[in-house]
Amino acid sequence: MRLFSATIATETNTFSPLPTSLEAYKEGVFLRPGEHPTDAPRMCTAPLFVARRRAVAEGFTLIEGSCFAASPAGTTNRADYEFMRDEILSQIKAALPLDGVLFGLHGAMVAHGYDDVEGDVLERARAIVGPNCVIGVELDPHCHLTVKRVRLADITILYKEFPHTDVVERAEDLLTLVLRTIRKEIRPTTSLFDCRQIGSYPTTLALMRGFVDRTSAMEGKDGVLSVSIGHCFPYADVPELTGRILVITDNDKPKADRLASKIGEEFIAMRGRTAPDYMHCDEGIGAALAFNGSPVVMADPADNAGGGAPSDNTTILRRLVERNADSAALGPVWDPIAVRLCFDAGLHARFPLRFGGKVGPTSGQPMDAEVTVVGLRRDCWQSFGPTQVPLGDCAAIKVGGVEVVLISNRTQALGLELFRNLGIEPTERKLVVVKSTNHFMAAFGPIAQRVIYIDSDGPLSRDYRKIGYTKVLRPIWPLDEHTTPCLIA
Repeated sequence: MRLFSATIATETNTFSPLPTSLEAYKEGVFLRPGEHPTDAPRMCTAPLFVARRRAVAEGFTLIEGSCFAASPAGTTNRADYEFMRDEILSQIKAALPLDGVLFGLHGAMVAHGYDDVEGDVLERARAIVGPNCVIGVELDPHCHLTVKRVRLADITILYKEFPHTDVVERAEDLLTLVLRTIRKEIRPTTSLFDCRQIGSYPTTLALMRGFVDRTSAMEGKDGVLSVSIGHCFPYADVPELTGRILVITDNDKPKADRLASKIGEEFIAMRGRTAPDYMHCDEGIGAALAFNGSPVVMADPADNAGGGAPSDNTTILRRLVERNADSAALGPVWDPIAVRLCFDAGLHARFPLRFGGKVGPTSGQPMDAEVTVVGLRRDCWQSFGPTQVPLGDCAAIKVGGVEVVLISNRTQALGLELFRNLGIEPTERKLVVVKSTNHFMAAFGPIAQRVIYIDSDGPLSRDYRKIGYTKVLRPIWPLDEHTTPCLIA
């Protein structure tokens, strides 16, 4: 038995001012066959990582393809996407004959000329391997679960958790179902229900936690093989942007239809109740400073690099400094130039530095301050569940009573290493500000005495009605009050 695995992935914010080119993939994940590390998966590479571990014991040969992944930003350059895609397709051709293909994709990747990158990859791969080869795909729940890609793949499984701490577990599920399909133990049958909604669904909050637990408990019983909840990625202007439910049964289409519809209706019933409450900047800072306990973790989702934002907005930082906040840490601020200047100045140096506020109007004004360099480190990483995420060269500076982590590889706050790399212990600070929507909760939630979400003036508006969609199919909630949810596949 022969299986092939590869990755091409990013989460595309089509409104972002940051173009995505091959250089962004080289800063993230750019691995040729055989180069994938053995210690942990990287961004969207869990299917390859898991298959490598299980190949010998389960009697199959794994042919490893290339893995490309970039931090979320704007639309990928067309020529660069086609270069990566065609490299993987040529590897598939060279690996024939194949019994199965495992793709680690994101699900919200857009390239110039390709609104559905994953659908394009699957269509071309299917044309090469033929109808009898079993194709399995792992996707992020912040994906566009298009009809095209669902029909082209035999098995599609989405992560269940937000923050995405279960990428390896879902890759294990994917491989198991692909192998069972190849061995003709099961005949996967899919149903897709369109909920016609845009929203945010953290599984760290009670309502979504219960929903995910109930749907997960259905798997492995009465012929139900998999249930996936597609959240959608709100910051992409593509036609099939919407929340969808995907159910896979063992050769029972009527059951899959009934279950997908039932789960979809429950998902719809939770509209407007799944996201956390947000405070305005000064209100949130005031609540954090007044709280009798520490640390208080403040999230800045509007400037989250994980949603394609620059991560260089200065509004919250500026207000902390103006209010003389003490024992506060904030990060990450993406500013490679400021990082270099800090290295040039040296550890413990005090000098005037302009940082942040560089990419666009929503970045705010640059900060001009006399800073002290309190930490320097080359080639840093932070952890996110089982994966490692590169931060590049990092510098920590102190402005008044606020320590700021500057990074050279743009990414969001994920692991405690973001601060600890530079000698800042977040558990010993009164206030910790993280630029992230909810992924920070995996590491920072357990140390927080309180978590406060801030609705800042960063580029990722929390009110989706303010986003200038032109391609999204209407009607859809909350842009429209009345919608028409239905089975679509």
